[in-house]
Amino acid sequence: MSENDSTPPTPAGPQPESLRFFGTTWVGHDDGYGLRRVGVAVGSLLAAAAGCFVLRFAYEGLVTAQVGGFVNLLVVVMFAICSAIAFQRTWDGFSRRPADPAREAQLRSLKAIGFIGALVAYFFRSLAEAPGERLLRTEYETALAQYERRRGTRAGNPAVRKKPKPKRKK
Repeated sequence: MSENDSTPPTPAGPQPESLRFFGTTWVGHDDGYGLRRVGVAVGSLLAAAAGCFVLRFAYEGLVTAQVGGFVNLLVVVMFAICSAIAFQRTWDGFSRRPADPAREAQLRSLKAIGFIGALVAYFFRSLAEAPGERLLRTEYETALAQYERRRGTRAGNPAVRKKPKPKRKK
């Protein structure tokens, strides 16, 4: 490291994964973690309310266009189902990794349509913890334990280790 380089060296062992809006403050609940949680909760609730407001205008546009009761009902049911699926997928994503990432990628557009459900899930999870914190904490603690186990079984520098003397035959 040069004299002008002020970046600290990377510590040995596994590093915590960064969370959106929280960085790595979820590890020690420091650097304004509580305020960030409040901000995320309020922000996601306000974004969900704004989304409902926009959908209300879209629905009124359909009513004004007189497309018919069936289309109006179809749009409302579609947004309700997509929001429910987005809520469930987002909520599950906070506690476990997806089993099939390709399937999650295929559902991305459905989750975008049901964005209100995803925002509501984000709101409810942020009341208890940073969204995704439990999953990352479990993975991080497991990685730390494995690292310590591997490090604890080492016998030091293998180059310095004494080699066993060969046994003499009689």
